Amino acid sequence: PTRPKGIVDHEARRYHIVTSAQGAAVHWQARIHYYWYKKQKARCELEGGCEMGGFTRLLHSGAPDDLMDEIPTMVVDPLPQEMVEHSWYVVLNRPYAFVQWVKKAKIPEKYVLMAEPDHVMLRPIPNFMTGETPASFPFFYIEPAKEGHALITQKFTGPISRRELEEIAPIGNSPTFMSFSSMETVMPIWMNVSIAIFKDAEANKVWGWVQEMYGFAIGAWLGGIKKFDLFLHLMAQPPWDTKLDMAVNKPFYILHYTYGMDYKLTGEFTPGKYGAWRFDKRSHGGKPIPRHMGDPPEKMTNELVRTLINSFNEATDAIPCWDKYSADNGKVPTTCDEEPKFFLLEEKLAKEAAAKKAGSKATSAVATQ
Repeated sequence: PTRPKGIVDHEARRYHIVTSAQGAAVHWQARIHYYWYKKQKARCELEGGCEMGGFTRLLHSGAPDDLMDEIPTMVVDPLPQEMVEHSWYVVLNRPYAFVQWVKKAKIPEKYVLMAEPDHVMLRPIPNFMTGETPASFPFFYIEPAKEGHALITQKFTGPISRRELEEIAPIGNSPTFMSFSSMETVMPIWMNVSIAIFKDAEANKVWGWVQEMYGFAIGAWLGGIKKFDLFLHLMAQPPWDTKLDMAVNKPFYILHYTYGMDYKLTGEFTPGKYGAWRFDKRSHGGKPIPRHMGDPPEKMTNELVRTLINSFNEATDAIPCWDKYSADNGKVPTTCDEEPKFFLLEEKLAKEAAAKKAGSKATSAVATQ
């Protein structure tokens, strides 16, 4: 991202990561997501000038689950069905969850990155904002000003000019960087617009599954945010993206595994057709992925698909008793005799060393009294 000129106060630019989640389909994704957050955050601190801050899983099921001790979590209520019956569209719980979060959250960071469980962090992520201007990833399919969409958009904005329509950013709430103060303004509007879109038969039909993203884009505009800085290299979406770097000096920072990935055993990509080798998160909606997922075909050239499988395999091998967790359909074992591996082992040893050092200092202080 474009950095502010001059000396940067990285501590002042710290941002908090908030990942919204609900349901079995994203339970295992959240564990892998948090593993890579922790690993990249540690690397970030080691390299210096780190702007990554704390982490919250925003659980909008209304009830604690068995990841509360593993992942920092705030539990909030789902959108009440009596407000609007939305059982087929649980995504409508997300804006309501963020409304609750901004009211309850007490965080030291001034800025926030909204993320999702199916994001793997590829490297330490800087704050993409310049000054107070929010930053986001542009989605090609969010088109508020498009012919056939513009009149629908104006159902929620009121009559506006073509220029104003084009000010509405082609984004969803994630991945998006915003200041916490901007979120306090925008989150309630996002919720209200999303509910209005859902209740409108035409908007609901035309915008379908991504209608809540339109709700965010329109809600942000109505909340006074007329400009988002947009960065394509903030997030890669394989199999359509293929390299770890979008361009020279523009590495991808997040890998979003939302699309199915299909290949022949000879390595050729087979879009729209099940491949002999494939990965699709939807195939793992009711049960976590296994450890040691098979490598993509040897001649498959997509660096991001290969990185994704390697990232899965490292995280599932590192998290103790993943085999038992997967076999039990995503229930975290209450007892586990496996030791953590990879980064989780490094983290454990570092904590033990710090505790030992603190104990030695305390003993020394007592001895000198």
